[in-house]
Amino acid sequence: MNEKFAILTTILGRSFKSSGEHLFACPYCGHHKHKFSVNIEKNVYKCWVCDQRGKNLYRIIRRFGTFSQQEKWKELSGDRADLGEFDNLFKEEPVEQDKEAVIELPVGFQTLTRISGSKSQRRALGYLASRGLRERDILKWKIGYTTEYPYEDRIIIPSFNDSGDLNYFIARSFAENPYRYKNPKVSRNIIFNELYLDFEKEIVLVEGVFDAIKAENAVPILGSTIRETSRLFRKIVKYDTPVLLALDSDAHKKSQAIKKLLLKYGIEVRQMQYRDDRDLGEMTHKEVEELSLEAQIITPQDSLLEAISAL
Repeated sequence: MNEKFAILTTILGRSFKSSGEHLFACPYCGHHKHKFSVNIEKNVYKCWVCDQRGKNLYRIIRRFGTFSQQEKWKELSGDRADLGEFDNLFKEEPVEQDKEAVIELPVGFQTLTRISGSKSQRRALGYLASRGLRERDILKWKIGYTTEYPYEDRIIIPSFNDSGDLNYFIARSFAENPYRYKNPKVSRNIIFNELYLDFEKEIVLVEGVFDAIKAENAVPILGSTIRETSRLFRKIVKYDTPVLLALDSDAHKKSQAIKKLLLKYGIEVRQMQYRDDRDLGEMTHKEVEELSLEAQIITPQDSLLEAISAL
């Protein structure tokens, strides 16, 4: 216990003791008062200013400490898992990540925030209303539509990278069309709307863009999965971002694989538990918020038990 406290003091500075907890200056928000409460015995922390919290003190050590401090902490915790994987993750960028495609919006793109009164616009707005989207959602996600070939009569939801460049878009038909989605033929190894995500806060991982619209600070994986080579995974690990996993209720194998990968790198994971067969995109914003508050932290032991029970 004293050795762990010594490591924390080296990283966070001096502290005050109060009722079995140590109060440090918060390394996340930098508030001048000692409001960052740490309980070494319970392995938890919380800032009473910015509400940054967690149930694993190692997350603090890994993010703000040196490699030797990380190793020593894991030794004291009885966990000597090899951190080489974490370090190797950023040694070499795959060729496919060297350059992200920059594209253009479909011909004839029109924003749905500017009312024209056209039949196509009324149909587009009617479709979004049927999906439970609000005016503020249309504005926030910069949703538009086009009537021009080859994306005619489709809702267009653009994605921007952290530099503000368009890197992808979703084109969803609001008319009678056997092909509901017609998206650009570029790599989907992107972070959808990275420009508007805050990796200092919990990120919500969802299947599709309509799911993401219903949650806060959410990113769709576009029906794919997450691998060590993906941009999204690397950024989560780089910022040690907590994750709320909210994939479709029937995506058990995919969820299990993603949980296993995130836990392997020490990422804090919560998982949303659904009350019925509906996906996030079919719920109201209020329902999604309630489920988010109910989600519980997943431990490696929980993940292992889930995998065993699925056999």
